[in-house]
Amino acid sequence: MINTVYRLASPRRFEIAFEDIDLFAGNVIVRPTHLSICNADMRYYLGTRDAKVLAEKLPLALIHEGAGEVVFDDSGNFKPGERVVMVPNKPVEQDEFIAENYLRSSKFCGSSMDGFLQEYVELEPARLVRLPEGINMNVAAFTEIVSVSMHALTRFDKIAHARRERIGIWGDGNLGYITALLAKKKFKNSKIIVFGTTYEKLANFTFADETYLVSSIPEGVWVDHAFECVGGNGSPVAIEQIIDVIKPEGTISILGVSEYPVQINTRMILEKGLRMFGSSRSGAADFRSTVALYEENPEIINYLGNIINSVNTVRSAADVKAAFEKDARKAFGKTIMKIEL
Repeated sequence: MINTVYRLASPRRFEIAFEDIDLFAGNVIVRPTHLSICNADMRYYLGTRDAKVLAEKLPLALIHEGAGEVVFDDSGNFKPGERVVMVPNKPVEQDEFIAENYLRSSKFCGSSMDGFLQEYVELEPARLVRLPEGINMNVAAFTEIVSVSMHALTRFDKIAHARRERIGIWGDGNLGYITALLAKKKFKNSKIIVFGTTYEKLANFTFADETYLVSSIPEGVWVDHAFECVGGNGSPVAIEQIIDVIKPEGTISILGVSEYPVQINTRMILEKGLRMFGSSRSGAADFRSTVALYEENPEIINYLGNIINSVNTVRSAADVKAAFEKDARKAFGKTIMKIEL
């Protein structure tokens, strides 16, 4: 079976390649129907990654957030036409203590292996999760980033002490929105406090109990625990504020990605006895937990739909480029590609 792969050859330039797929290798053939552009994809597309990294990884098919329809399953686990979300993490070993998304040997779509920007994707059955009937596929497309928040919240639940009256979320972008929303659903007895940079973005957090601009946090505001969902150049300020506002023995979950080292006030971490841990990516179990949360709380889909910035029909490589250019200009939200290649 001949497959068409759309690879980024150099910043802002895609090229088309053709590869053969073995239908009878025990895997599932999925046709991606809805893909979501992530900030990591944009760093490759815009060429903002280190030049050495770009030289090593390109050409590469981007996209690790996506959903699609089963075309053929040699394993017999799925039926043609079933809608599934695709897990981009591909472990090649198991470890008793280290999760699949932290094993250095694991491959990841759109980073260490081709992503979902293909006509067809060949995946092991364990890398697919069935979606509920009638789900909004534009939302399903970015289940991966939702599962990242789910992964961080699950780890937090195991690490943090049980006093959780007030949980702070730093970051008013996509990751902050999703993490705050899931925290509200998972920790129903906790107040969710969001800290952001603009009134316009904070206005989207209608489910939050309180919202504050980071430039003017009132005296006396505090949290028991916190999630840093800022990343980039904003990480140092966010982490410093968290350490200042959080109560002693609180837990800080770091999710924001920064390209450069971040200075941390270790003196106050020691004085307050704080715990700090990082979370990156997710595994198949987190995807299953996320889809289960969709089924148990269908209103989540509507909330997640609020952060869709645009839906773009893609029928050619030119349409792919246009969608990426649109994402480069957006201020907030997810850019979705509805694939009709």
